[in-house]
Amino acid sequence: MQSVMIIVLGIAGMTFGWFVYSKFIATKIYRLDPDFVTPAHEFNDGVDYHPTNKYVLWGHHFTSVAGAAPIVGPAIAVYWGWVPAVLWVTIGTVFFAGVHDFGALWASARNKGKSVGALSEDVIGKRTRGLFMVVIFLVLLMVNAVFGVVIAGAFVNTPNAVFPAWSAIVVALVIGQLIHRNYSLTALSLAGVAALYVSIYVGSVLPLALPADMFGLAANANWIIILFIYAGIASMLPVWVLLQPRDYINGMQLLVGLILLYGAVLLSLPDISAPAFNHQMPADAPSLMPLLFVTIACGAVSGFHGIVASGTSSKQLDKETDARFVGYLGAVGEGSLALITIVAVAGAALAATPEIWHEIYASYGTAGASTFIAGGAQLITNGWGLPINISTTLLATMVVLFAGTTMDSGVRLQRYIIQEWGDIYGIPALKSGVVATLTAVACCLLLAFGATSGSSGAGGLTIWPLFGSTNQILAGLTLLVISVILIKKRRPARYTLIPMVFILITSIWAAVLKLIEFYREGNWLLVTIDVVVLIASVMVTLEAASVISRIRQENRHCSPE
Repeated sequence: MQSVMIIVLGIAGMTFGWFVYSKFIATKIYRLDPDFVTPAHEFNDGVDYHPTNKYVLWGHHFTSVAGAAPIVGPAIAVYWGWVPAVLWVTIGTVFFAGVHDFGALWASARNKGKSVGALSEDVIGKRTRGLFMVVIFLVLLMVNAVFGVVIAGAFVNTPNAVFPAWSAIVVALVIGQLIHRNYSLTALSLAGVAALYVSIYVGSVLPLALPADMFGLAANANWIIILFIYAGIASMLPVWVLLQPRDYINGMQLLVGLILLYGAVLLSLPDISAPAFNHQMPADAPSLMPLLFVTIACGAVSGFHGIVASGTSSKQLDKETDARFVGYLGAVGEGSLALITIVAVAGAALAATPEIWHEIYASYGTAGASTFIAGGAQLITNGWGLPINISTTLLATMVVLFAGTTMDSGVRLQRYIIQEWGDIYGIPALKSGVVATLTAVACCLLLAFGATSGSSGAGGLTIWPLFGSTNQILAGLTLLVISVILIKKRRPARYTLIPMVFILITSIWAAVLKLIEFYREGNWLLVTIDVVVLIASVMVTLEAASVISRIRQENRHCSPE
């Protein structure tokens, strides 16, 4: 019964966030205007800028920001006990992620669809743009390279997921063409989800796998190359052709998955095997403070969300009033996924007894997506009576599709960054979409197959230990930019400033702890990157503080906007 209490309390908090808090933010703080001409209309080019139905855009935004992170992060963080994880997911979704994602989308749409990096120059100063862009590029590089490893590993370990994962692309291409021709969205949604679940059933009885050795590379390495070739092509297609419909159908698939998972909890009423607070950790276990707040990023708050909101979603926003639905409700959807992940990895479906649970969670970082798949599949089987192989294929496919849609958006966003660099530094070649895409893919593959990883393709894991703190620092800096915009408009900024201060303190604290760890290990690559990120974040914060001080002095004798 503890599991039911967890989801009831968590969903109650997120319901308050959507129906009450987000309305307050939309009307009193961001002050959405239904008549404002969004960049999607102003710069409509049918490729990157394209007015989009808010439900389709929600699907794109939600699945792009979700990826595997709201599964992996909470699955790891339950190591400290389920109570801290549940509290941070719920509070983080309502007061941090919702405001952050919604705000980044609104700020970008109000400024011609500029990315948060480009926007920082207008809001804070020219020097901050370069610093921001470095942090953003590093986050994207980490996400794309590692998610390539995650998907490749899932294809190798769960070959049943291969057929439905690639079938989803075919379904999305067909759905995209039909949506573009104004066919009924409801009918297409039902048909698309049905086709996707048929492919999941087929995959459960038709596993597909690459040869163990092909072209002198292992199967996972070949999958990584195939995935980046696909992501490069997908990132250059018009958004309505593949990106929007694929993300939308995946979003609908996730809703079905969430219904199955939450319904399974209500049907089976599982107990919780994990402790509320884990007191059986080894002496060298990492501290809950501040690492909880960088371990659970997506699902509470994440800087990557701001890149997506200001990079792709803002260019597809049909009406400014849709920003609340797309941005805030997207965060709520991700929070609900993180919440059910906690139940799946903390409950009896994964470990029948507390003793077995402690064996699984013997040390920090041993759990992850596979733990969620195992616990969630058993939960669905217990609640709905589905065969375990179908339940496993369903959840494995969900993880793969999420990571895949994030890669699609991530490579496209890297292309935007490289094109912006071409504009900033006057390099015409980098302004080309083809050249920028090839450069982005080359950077990811260079990291994946770098000297430290040999031919495994897992080089992205080399810098992954920096992701948690770097990603959260970016979230704090994004909230800082939004706060400066609000202060310039003479509107209340405490609703973004308070989360910003908390996130920056905890993420910089975590980055410093990691820096000490890397130094002791003699890992000079990570030491260098960590120092660069810390210096960039401190400089941006100081620049912003100076701007805020000056604006407040100027606004003392001015009435609110």
